[in-house]
Amino acid sequence: MKIAGEFSFNNGATYLAKKHQSLLNEVYGVISRVNAAPCKTKTSKEKTMPGKMLYSPFALNRTFKAKFKRLGWTNCKVPCEYPTEFYKPGYKAKPLSKGAFRDMDFVKQKLGVEVQFGKYAFMVYNVCAKMTIFHKLGHINAGIEIVPIKRFTDQMSTGVSYFEQFVWDLQHRGVSDIDIPVLIIGIDA
Repeated sequence: MKIAGEFSFNNGATYLAKKHQSLLNEVYGVISRVNAAPCKTKTSKEKTMPGKMLYSPFALNRTFKAKFKRLGWTNCKVPCEYPTEFYKPGYKAKPLSKGAFRDMDFVKQKLGVEVQFGKYAFMVYNVCAKMTIFHKLGHINAGIEIVPIKRFTDQMSTGVSYFEQFVWDLQHRGVSDIDIPVLIIGIDA
């Protein structure tokens, strides 16, 4: 795979260059070593492209996971205990399920990496909520979000979000005082 674009959110590029350059180089290396061709395994059932072979987000994620794992990056999982004290008096809720958690795809030396080939809401959630939470919990101090560019998503099922759309929203949202430095990397096959 190749890097087609980068967007520095809250000075992410500068921060990574100063504090995590060797890890950033590892991330670049992983991206360059991912061969997307074997991940073109999904046969479209969509009306607009019936029978067309598409890239499988599941297969792409599995490939990234194997490459990061070989370099010592680990998944970081934190348990969640959901509050119930905010229910209105008299409301009878079903018991909340046990074992709830949040996780970050890859963490190494306080740098978090998310690889996202999903819906738009997940990209925004990763950068604007999850990375902030994992920072507040002391697991990361900066992040990298790896996402496909538009041209790449044209070869996936409809609904997969893309780099250009995500960058536009982040530019127009602006930076909040709780946001951490994040580098958004747009990739293509």
